[in-house]
Amino acid sequence: MKTRVSAYTLSVALVCSSGALAQQKAEVLHWWTSAGESASVRVFADQFTKAGGTWVDNAIAGGANARTAGINRMVGGNPPTMMQFNTGKQFDELVSNDLLRDVDAQAKAGKWREIMPKPIVDATVRNGKFYAVPVNIHGQNWMFYNTKIFADAGLQPPKTFPELIETGEKLKAKGVIPIALGGQPTWEHNLFRAVLVGTGGADMFRQFYGVRKPDVLKDPKFKQSVELFGKMRGLVDPGSPGRNWNDATALVITNKAAMHFNGDWAKGEFTAAGQTPGKEYGCTLVGDSPKEVIGGDVFVFPTTKDKAALATQDKLIEVLLDPSTQLAFNMKKGSIPVRMDVDVSSMDVCAQRSRAVLKDPANQVESMEMLTTPNFQGAVQDAVTQYWNTPTMTVDTFIEKVTNAMRDAT
Repeated sequence: MKTRVSAYTLSVALVCSSGALAQQKAEVLHWWTSAGESASVRVFADQFTKAGGTWVDNAIAGGANARTAGINRMVGGNPPTMMQFNTGKQFDELVSNDLLRDVDAQAKAGKWREIMPKPIVDATVRNGKFYAVPVNIHGQNWMFYNTKIFADAGLQPPKTFPELIETGEKLKAKGVIPIALGGQPTWEHNLFRAVLVGTGGADMFRQFYGVRKPDVLKDPKFKQSVELFGKMRGLVDPGSPGRNWNDATALVITNKAAMHFNGDWAKGEFTAAGQTPGKEYGCTLVGDSPKEVIGGDVFVFPTTKDKAALATQDKLIEVLLDPSTQLAFNMKKGSIPVRMDVDVSSMDVCAQRSRAVLKDPANQVESMEMLTTPNFQGAVQDAVTQYWNTPTMTVDTFIEKVTNAMRDAT
């Protein structure tokens, strides 16, 4: 590992500014505000400080709120030094309006195309150049479960969604909350995507979110996915509406709920609570043929002609992708390193399982954010939320709504 760190640092140094590292001040805009997230971003801050920089943390709760604030500042000519986005299409307009610096020289020096999964590379390259620095790989469709609750109930974690409905009803009969859900549109939609990829499969997921193939809506597996999603309403407690995702995770941590669907970032909450995967909680991918929907986080760098600012950005890039920093950050964040050359044997069993699954490209399913536009995402999310919160809505009515979204959303 020492040799690898040294080689990487030297390769990046070839394209980084040679100015003094001391007093490099970086304002970093992000939305990592929960306990686990705050602990993870502190790894980057500490490493940048050790490298001689000054990290100015600007955390804004809520991804949409943070992105809006950052974009407004870029357009207004007062950008942060670097800013967080999700891996995908969220920063396309900034690239097309020449508001972001390309970091392809650093990518070539660090061999990013060779050491990162192709879906991640494709999601961060525009016009043949990297315009963002990926920092992790998140699996979005993990199911976390409380091992004590399952053991006490004499039940096994479900392997498929029909099994989940049956198991959930048994847990409910024992007075346990079967599924802890953050009752907000984002997390209702995330649950729907987990059901769709787990029941309909990877190709159906891509046809729906990616190419928007209308025929996919006529597939019996799509209708089954929607029906199963609807049945899960009865497995969620009355306190769900409006609940934050980390508060839903806390219900599993505190033995009040059995299961929780979320991205692997939720692992950071378990870690912050002193719990260990494989002991107090478990993790699994539910589905007929389990696939992992992958996304992640990236940082972008607003354009600047100031040499000192460029040198600061260069140092940030070096810190973000240093192998030891990658390992420490992702251990806190719940994700796995975006660098596939980093040894994950010291990480938890869930992280190791994720890496093992993703070694086979056939198991890598691009996230919604990678496949489609924010407008279509929003249109589908509106339909999903209406369906989830309107038990009288039929499956056919829901399908009609997403059919219209396929046709009308840009």
